[in-house]
Amino acid sequence: MRRIKSCLMALVIAPISGCNWVLFNPKGQIALEQRNLIILATALMLIVVIPVIVMTFLFAWRYRSTNKNARYSPRWDSSHKIEAVVWGVPLIIIMILGWVTWVTTHTLDPYRPIESANPPLNVQVIAMDWKWLFIYPDLGIATVNELAMPVHTPVSFTVTSDAAMNSFFIPALGGQIYAMAGMQTRLHMIANEAGQYRGFSANYSGPGFSDMHFSTLATSPAEFDAWVARVRAASRPLDLGAYKTLAIPTHGYDVTYYSRVDQQFFKTIVDKYEGMNKARKTMPEPVAGEEADDRNLTRKER
Repeated sequence: MRRIKSCLMALVIAPISGCNWVLFNPKGQIALEQRNLIILATALMLIVVIPVIVMTFLFAWRYRSTNKNARYSPRWDSSHKIEAVVWGVPLIIIMILGWVTWVTTHTLDPYRPIESANPPLNVQVIAMDWKWLFIYPDLGIATVNELAMPVHTPVSFTVTSDAAMNSFFIPALGGQIYAMAGMQTRLHMIANEAGQYRGFSANYSGPGFSDMHFSTLATSPAEFDAWVARVRAASRPLDLGAYKTLAIPTHGYDVTYYSRVDQQFFKTIVDKYEGMNKARKTMPEPVAGEEADDRNLTRKER
């Protein structure tokens, strides 16, 4: 019997053996609060779902055709108690969810800085085909497909794209934020535990999308300083010529270090699309009466 139970348990566990519950194993404060929010919202909704499932089987069993003792009330049509439960419980749940949504929309706002005794680390992120470029403007260095941060230190990300629209996501540390050409979005994270965490693109961006991932190294301050020293020892500056080569669409790009980068480099990439963003504003306004004439012409043609 024990052997049979063990085999059955193995069959149940086998399909989920390859699952990685990273969202429920957070390593950062933001990810921890997001996990708690998911659990709370799910628990509140289960207050409605579980009783419905239980009552479905209970009623089917109690009012089965062979149960002659079941009470039969063909003229029953209303119950104030049932009405109170059916309408009251969901209303209370919706009110609680509304309050939770309002609070967490502000506390988990990706643009909201994280309060900490340690000063934030500024990182500029550029999504490319199909790689991630990380610029540390205060340190004057840059990396490709490798991000490092000291634990217990807030990280302030400024994110953009130099290709298709993308999404920057490190599930173990926090939420995702979209990356769009010519625009800047913000995201804040903090690592509570040292480790190596997977980051990737959460928005399809072409044939190299599946290879668009990077390593996130959360280290002690001393180890982070040593990592910065290794990057600076690369003796490879990131200038426009090097960036032009880097921008060529590539699958599975290797980790690359750049020892020097201009503080305005990120702004240069964003400003490339300034004309595109202002194109609509610079289009000539229609002459008075033209818009109405166009509408009338359309009606006649139809």
